[in-house]
Amino acid sequence: MAAIELAEQGGFEGVRLRDVAAHADVALGTLYRRFRSKEDLLLAALELQVAVHEQRMTNEPPEGETPLVRVGTFFRTTTLAMCSRPHLARALVRAIVAGGPELSQRVAAFHHRMEALIARALRGSGDDGPPSDLERRLGQALLRVWFASLSGWASGLHGVEEIIDDTCSAAELLLGPAPLAAEKRTCLNPGPPAKPTPAKPEGQR
Repeated sequence: MAAIELAEQGGFEGVRLRDVAAHADVALGTLYRRFRSKEDLLLAALELQVAVHEQRMTNEPPEGETPLVRVGTFFRTTTLAMCSRPHLARALVRAIVAGGPELSQRVAAFHHRMEALIARALRGSGDDGPPSDLERRLGQALLRVWFASLSGWASGLHGVEEIIDDTCSAAELLLGPAPLAAEKRTCLNPGPPAKPTPAKPEGQR
């Protein structure tokens, strides 16, 4: 897609509908009839990126013994894949934030697809059915933390690893003791189960 190539080179400002039309060898009027704005075009590019990630996750599901580990793997893989092309990633983040009410359906569709991917990571069974209410609420919470940290990275506040660390910390708070994980483990480095504290004999304090 021409918009992706131009965004990789020049970021958000490098995507102009006139240039996209010339790059794709289509009439500018044709492009305007399909896309209302630069943001609309970039959100269409984002849909293509999500579709690629969905297929990748189908072929190589996140591994791990617990939901926490699998979700950590999912967010690490997703973040590194997106941020490996930083100009494009920053352009996509800006399009999501600045899209406006007329593009809210596209943004909502992105969130729903990401929530479904998070649900698949939570299950770890290859089940790609719709998220349960619990999975949806967990996915929403984690996605909001991830996107907020991704926006901070796009603004130059911190590096890529902090996006992963922030999201993993939120996942550990949500999934560590309950509701889906039996033991508290770190996101990407599962440790041995905690040993139970032996009960004290009666009469001792």
